[in-house]
Amino acid sequence: MTVFRALRNRTFAALWLGQTLSRIGDFTYELALAWWVLKKTGSPQATSLVLIFALTPSVLFSLLGGVAADKFARAWLMLGSDIARGVVALAVALLSASGRLEVSHLYVASLLFGFLDAFFQPAYAALVPQLISEDERPSATALTGISMSLGRIAGPAIGAGLVAALGPTLAFSINAVTFFVSSLLLLPALGVRLPKAAIPHEAPLWQSLGEGFRTVRRQRWLWVSIVLFALTNITLVAPYCVCMPYLVTQVRHAGVGTLGILYAAFPLGYLLGGLWLGRLPRLRRRGLVMHGAMALAATMLALLGTRLPLPVLLVAALINGVALEANNLAWMGLLQEKIPPEQQGRVFSIDAMGSLALLPLGLALVGWGAVVLGPDKIFLLGGSVTTLLSLFVLVSVPSLRQLD
Repeated sequence: MTVFRALRNRTFAALWLGQTLSRIGDFTYELALAWWVLKKTGSPQATSLVLIFALTPSVLFSLLGGVAADKFARAWLMLGSDIARGVVALAVALLSASGRLEVSHLYVASLLFGFLDAFFQPAYAALVPQLISEDERPSATALTGISMSLGRIAGPAIGAGLVAALGPTLAFSINAVTFFVSSLLLLPALGVRLPKAAIPHEAPLWQSLGEGFRTVRRQRWLWVSIVLFALTNITLVAPYCVCMPYLVTQVRHAGVGTLGILYAAFPLGYLLGGLWLGRLPRLRRRGLVMHGAMALAATMLALLGTRLPLPVLLVAALINGVALEANNLAWMGLLQEKIPPEQQGRVFSIDAMGSLALLPLGLALVGWGAVVLGPDKIFLLGGSVTTLLSLFVLVSVPSLRQLD
């Protein structure tokens, strides 16, 4: 079976194209942002704060976003979010062009991006299964991962080239344009209605949330995995988000080109993993795949803290990406298959809130640790702890190993 089979659905194809372009814009912006903050402040703590300001509202409002995704038309929620995020990105670009951009402006922009993402992400995750047939879901899940990977590959490359040649303003502007293009490509999906058993408009918020939490609590594999993801976001994701620019400049004594190559190597692994695994009609032994792949990815990330040559680290980054894509495909397949469609918005939002709840704390700790210990030690420590956590869960929870 081909990984691209879900693109035969024109509505999904338009959505996928829009999200691919938007993600290229996102990662172009993120690299330009990281480099701008590095040059402006030279502080890992400042980088951490920008990320914390983006994540905190995303975590705080994710449950509200999940209820909204099960209560209102999902494509309309996404459209409003895309347009609003485009306006925020345009404001950042105009401030940069005028020479008046300050770190405080980026804190405000990050808060707004995080708030709007809290509504967009659960709506997107719940809308995709509505657009496609059941046998196309593995393809759509893989294509969503491929879309993210293309953004992670092209975005840093574009961002690094633009920053090196022209400065960050054009990179910020591209992000705004891609949000507006994405909103146009959402138009074919606006007629898609909610599942019949979705939340009535008059249902109280607490009652709607309670149904979602009860669904999560009843399934041990689900809440155990969410708790593990919360912990590994501290030990795996936070070092990657905060320490990479400082590893390149302070430990490797390299420039933005090396940073762009490293940032692109990880998603290239995601892309290869999605193309390889997305051909399959269904992954088997998904519990074992999910957490075994996380352990492998963490081991590869720990290698960034060593003095191994750059080509070796690029291979480790590729393997990390393949493993994390396997983790994602197994996880999303389980959620789409085992969670009722009318509850998926809430369960996806509970997953996001639970998984990301500790990440702001992790970003703060990693920013402090990078100063005290050095970014290379943070990669070594974070990768090692994540590997041990993942293996511990597999050993101690037999139902996860048996989950198919």
